[in-house]
Amino acid sequence: MSETLSSLIRERFGESVDVPGRLEHNSELTGLAAHRSHRAFTGEPVAPALLRTLLACAFSAPAKSDLQQSCVVHVEDRAVREQIAALIPSMPWIADAPVLLVFCGDHRRLRRICELRSAPFANDHLDSFFNAAVDAGLVMAGFIRAAQAAGLGCCPLSAVRNHAAEVAGLLRLPEHVFPVAGMVAGYPATERRITPRLPLDAFVHTDRYDDGDVEPWITSYDARRHAVLPLRPERQRDPGRFGCADFYGWSEDKARQVAVSEREDFGAFIRSQGFRLD
Repeated sequence: MSETLSSLIRERFGESVDVPGRLEHNSELTGLAAHRSHRAFTGEPVAPALLRTLLACAFSAPAKSDLQQSCVVHVEDRAVREQIAALIPSMPWIADAPVLLVFCGDHRRLRRICELRSAPFANDHLDSFFNAAVDAGLVMAGFIRAAQAAGLGCCPLSAVRNHAAEVAGLLRLPEHVFPVAGMVAGYPATERRITPRLPLDAFVHTDRYDDGDVEPWITSYDARRHAVLPLRPERQRDPGRFGCADFYGWSEDKARQVAVSEREDFGAFIRSQGFRLD
């Protein structure tokens, strides 16, 4: 029996939603609700025509004011791929995945259009960078959905921003182009479980922001997630600093993760790419 939208939402958020009956088996919605990230792939290659098709679907995503400020670099060169993988040794699947993509914010194209049309570019500020980053994020989301609909699995790689300057150099990204995230894709070697999320009320607010119930949300979510995807004791982060927790749930793990500064040089890299962030 195929998964219903109701069952997928219940598995994801730990609560029931009154899904309209006509949508219970809607393939687009069940595909979204059933999302899993995949990092292990079979050796089957992804046909170039299929990849091109999926990218066409991805770049059909909305674009801010139709400015179309995103691009992707398909990393086919084995030497370049291995150099990127070497920068992130904790993610060996980067080197082995059938497809490696790097999605980028692309503000170069728009500036070149201004030059071609002899028009001034009068938006050299933070919002320009933000628009390009959001456009790239929308394209990435579209690619994930398209890939899953075609039977592929994939996983975004924000870790490329840990080495933004090096990745930009390897991919020869010019000024005003910057990596947003990488993406591995291929045919999944195994089926993964749905990763539980916080309750919907943690994400969805009506009329005004309200996180007054955050403590019971977190406590309940930690227990629900631990029941299906427990973190192994050896995965406790930095026990020398934080000690070993008797119960190591999602919130403890994430608190420890963000207690360590990361990507402090990303702003400097973005400025080196010609963006003003004021």
